[in-house]
This record gives sequence, C-alpha cells and structure tokens, in this order.
Amino acid sequence: MKSWEAALVASGTPLRQAIEVLDRAALRIVLIVNSERYLLGTLTDGDIRRALIRHQSLDVEVDKVMNPQPQTATREWSKERMLTTMEQRQLLQLPILDAEGRVIGLESLHDLLNKPLHDNPVFLMAGGFGKRLRPLTNDCPKPMLKVGDKPILELILNHFIQAGFHRFFISTHYMPELIRSYFGDGHQWGVNIQYIHEEEPLGTGGALGLLPHDEIDLPMFMMNGDLLTSLNVLGLLEFHREHPSSATMCVREYDYQVPYGVIESDGHRIRSMVEKPTQRFFINAGIYLLEPELVRSVRPGTRIDMPSLLEKEIAEEREINMFPIHEYWLDIGRMDDFKRAQAEVKGTLK
Repeated sequence: MKSWEAALVASGTPLRQAIEVLDRAALRIVLIVNSERYLLGTLTDGDIRRALIRHQSLDVEVDKVMNPQPQTATREWSKERMLTTMEQRQLLQLPILDAEGRVIGLESLHDLLNKPLHDNPVFLMAGGFGKRLRPLTNDCPKPMLKVGDKPILELILNHFIQAGFHRFFISTHYMPELIRSYFGDGHQWGVNIQYIHEEEPLGTGGALGLLPHDEIDLPMFMMNGDLLTSLNVLGLLEFHREHPSSATMCVREYDYQVPYGVIESDGHRIRSMVEKPTQRFFINAGIYLLEPELVRSVRPGTRIDMPSLLEKEIAEEREINMFPIHEYWLDIGRMDDFKRAQAEVKGTLK
C-alpha cells in the first residue's frame, strides 16, 4: 500500500474514526472517497478544529465536516505548477486525480520543498516535583521518568526536533543536575539547549521572567514537561500567524455527564427535564504559543501562573486565542496516567 492510501476514508465514516486515520497516516489530511475511490472531499486539522469549536459531535459523519470542494491536480501537472498552486492557495497537500476523478496520489508541500528549520524558541517546563507519582519521583524528576525507553522530556524534545525546531530552553528546579547531565547543550540531538533554573518555584508562568528576553525574538512555544502529545506543532504555528494575538492556548474538549436528571424551572413550574445531560467544556492543555512582548512583560522574580498571566492580557483587551487539539494528548499527573502512557506511547506518538 502506498503511503497516501492510508489516508483514504469511506463516505459515512464517523468523524472520530476519521481523526484516528488522520493521526495514524501522519499526512495532515484525510481523503473521503466512495467505493470506487472517487474523491468526495477532504478533511484537515482546520476542518476538525472548526467542528470542535462548534461542539460538533465526534460521531457525526465525516461528510458533514469535510471540505466538499478541495483543490486537486492531475498526473499531468508539473512539480512547478503544483508548488505554485499550493503556495498561492496556502495548501499543504494536493490530491492527485485521474481523468474520471478517482484518487491516484497525494502531493505535499513538505515533499516538494526541502524541510525548513524554524527559529521559534521552545520553552519546556521541567521543574515540577511530581509528588503524585511518588515513590517514582523520590530520586528522579517527573520529566525524566521513562515512557518506553526514553524520558518524557526527550519524547517532547524529539517531537519538536522532527518538526524542524532547534532552539530550546528548559526550566529546572527539582533535581536539575539529572536533567542537565542527560541533555547537556543539545549537541547530541543537533540542537541548542539553554537552562533556566528557578531557585524557588515561581508558578507556571513565573519562569518566563528568567529567560534571556533579548533572545526571544519570535513567537515562543511553551509546554509543560509532563505531557505526551502528537500535536501538530506546525499547524499551531500556522494558526497563530493567521490569527494575531498575544498568545494562543491549546485546549482540549472535556465531557462531563451530570449523573442526575436536570430540571429547568420558572419559579415553582417545571419547564423541562433532561436526564443525565452531558456538558462539554474546553480545558487548558498546557501548551502555548506566546508573542515576545508577552514573554518580556514578566519581570524576573515574578510569581504568576499562566492562567493569571493570560487573564491579565484579556483584562487589558489584548487578544488571546484558543487552538483545539484533537491529536493524542496525555497529562502524566498520576500513577494511572503513567501506566497508561507505557501502554499507549508506541502506537500514538510519531
């Protein structure tokens, strides 16, 4: 099977299953086809995120979420024509069809161009104690616990490296020497790593004040060092560029089912009854993209958490955007999460 064939999805497939195909194929697009492989539409990260923002059910048919009129090419198109079309229309993929409209291939901008390096700094927060994972963290920082055969922090580092990032900052507090001795200056991975040490915990946002602010010259990724995710970080960067703001926060949809029947009333009169309704919320996923001005606004020694910092920006009427993520995401906060990560990491992180 050719690699692009892994991105084919049948019409009528639930969105949930299409998302699994999108993640597994790792081509950043799903091609929706009928039984004879005629292209009916495409599904990308952007389509999924727009559906999530509308609180569209993950059980809806992919046909209702897809782009039914995608740009396509034929086998006669030259590389130059495909590249020009993709750049003009800001496309990352281009389905290739035969004369009848059947899918016969998929071209990507990544393959047409040499893989670029991205100079955006990446700030990984690795100073936590990991108290809920004791005794594992009695003599090891939580980000250095191994999932599979690598520390959590190395899996995060590799994920950004594979996307083309090479400038890293790591914040430390608990057992910093173990992190420094393992990663060094990053030369083993072909990247540059600098360390920011918190003598006293400053909250989830306070370490921003310890960064060399004159070196933060581009939007900076900031990520908790205890997360496992296959997040499309280039998609996040592209979204942030297209939607100017002080910061973009990654969010996850969280479902909570009320275990009782909910009553809506007008005084003593019952208006409606809903049995065990499900509430849907967006929660903070612990991954951000921050403008340099916001980073520089945190002075050295400031104690502040990221939600408070972003609430301050909102109060001052500065834009803060959210980026719904559908990819694999796991916050390793408890022993059950750590055990789950061991079972899942091989098939989910790319």
